[in-house]
Amino acid sequence: MGERVPRAALVGALVELLVARSPERVLRVAVDGPDAAGKTTLADELARNLSGRREAIRVGIDGFHRPRSVRLRRGSLSPEGFYHDSFDHDAVRRTVLDPLGPGGDRRYRTAVFDHRVDAATDEPARVAPEGAVLLFDGVFVLRPELREHWDVSIFVDVSEEEALRRALVRDAVVMGGPDVVRERYERRYLPGQRLYRGTAAPELAADVVIDNNDPARPRVVKWTA
Repeated sequence: MGERVPRAALVGALVELLVARSPERVLRVAVDGPDAAGKTTLADELARNLSGRREAIRVGIDGFHRPRSVRLRRGSLSPEGFYHDSFDHDAVRRTVLDPLGPGGDRRYRTAVFDHRVDAATDEPARVAPEGAVLLFDGVFVLRPELREHWDVSIFVDVSEEEALRRALVRDAVVMGGPDVVRERYERRYLPGQRLYRGTAAPELAADVVIDNNDPARPRVVKWTA
């Protein structure tokens, strides 16, 4: 515990953890962490490595944005707006977590809103097979409104400096240049994450906390699962 390990070893250990849990029903797994921490990458790796053992269902918070008028009502650079207004958590519970939870009908949706066109989606419901594993990644998914609905929770962490470094590489073209990325991260995203940590303490709520500053050799900070 606390030492850096080869990535394949960590992924393998997490897969064994998930395979052993609640095989008789859908297992709901949160993969939380700050922007650019590597949440989606880890969730995708887990899904691939679960193949042949339990079916994986991949869903992300990006399919549950609120309309632009709500998301940005406190201003486009507001960290409070980022934390409080970005996502429709009622829809996450109603269309994913509740139907895939104990007693649910296993009919779920992977998205309800497309933020790129600022409009609701009309995606049909899917039916999860018994014993599937839901891997749900996104920022703020261990907030109080959602945390009791997860069977296993993973928090993927990086330093603010590393998050910004990765974002400058990943998001410059999409956001309109490195200056725009730096401003959004320094004024909205990073302060929004500080607000989240200060009010919701996701590291304390998580079953597993991973230091992912070095993705090739991540460090397990906490493992209570």
